[in-house]
Amino acid sequence: MKIKRSNAYSKMTLYVVAAVFIALILLPSFASNNVMERLTVLFIYIIMAAMWNTLAGFGGLISIGQQLFFGLGAYATIRITNMGISPFVALLAAACLVGLLSWPISTFMLRLKAGEFAIGMWVLASIGHLLVNLDPLIQGETGISLIALNQYTIGNRRLLIYFAALVSMSGLLLGLFYLLRSKAGIAMQAIRDNEEAADSIGVDAEKVKKWFFIFAAFGTALAGALWLAQASSFQPKTYFSVQWTAYMIFMVLVGGLGRFEGAILGALLFFSVETWFAATGVWYLVGLGAVAMLCSLFLPKGIWEAIETRLGITLVPVGYQVTGLIPDSHSKNK
Repeated sequence: MKIKRSNAYSKMTLYVVAAVFIALILLPSFASNNVMERLTVLFIYIIMAAMWNTLAGFGGLISIGQQLFFGLGAYATIRITNMGISPFVALLAAACLVGLLSWPISTFMLRLKAGEFAIGMWVLASIGHLLVNLDPLIQGETGISLIALNQYTIGNRRLLIYFAALVSMSGLLLGLFYLLRSKAGIAMQAIRDNEEAADSIGVDAEKVKKWFFIFAAFGTALAGALWLAQASSFQPKTYFSVQWTAYMIFMVLVGGLGRFEGAILGALLFFSVETWFAATGVWYLVGLGAVAMLCSLFLPKGIWEAIETRLGITLVPVGYQVTGLIPDSHSKNK
């Protein structure tokens, strides 16, 4: 019997990912402005999907209030740049600030279970929206622009936002990969499957769930800050809208809940549907609905789960694989 943490497919994936990353770094030298802007959006979608999958897929914490952190990430960026700090420094600072804020939030939110946690997060997001509206700087729902970006030319701004999104996506995915393969990651998945059993073997469930909650909050806040940089304007009702969490849920459930590859695949699919149908008005929503309905009917566990089950392909293994098991004598006799 052998226990492995990688396979031939995962080793090949490493080289492919490295090649794609290098290609994305070189892309701005010959790609059009529209391509760079669309790829920036894709990078943000991947971050959003991966962060929701961190909570729900690997931790069993279903949240419909992640727009709280998305909106706070954008709001904190506005506030920090208003202090005269560079907007690109503010992106990371805002995400760190929201990550710190999520620590006390996790203390009482993680006491709620299942549906209570989901609804509690939604209520908290609504409260956050109302509080941000009270800030005189934001001017209510009128909103405000990230005017600090005006110090850059349009070309330089687009390039910097592109690389900020690329580096953020790569860093968060890499961080999530190592987090899931760590003791905390194994413990979190054990808690997801059976919290009482995990507690019985010495897993500190509260501590582990807090770390995952904070990581997801940090990443979602960074996505919100990047979206602000890309869109340039901030309106509370837009950034604190539940549509952002709906997008995250769609991407993860279609791609594959609890699968590292699933969140990325779901983001790619969502991005493709949005790109194809965005100019068709309501047909865009029809396209999303059709994809969601087809997946729920024929691929209830997501596209990647079906691929993994039928073909036995795991590109990014985050657990342990046991090989070389010897069949017992009873199974041979049967």
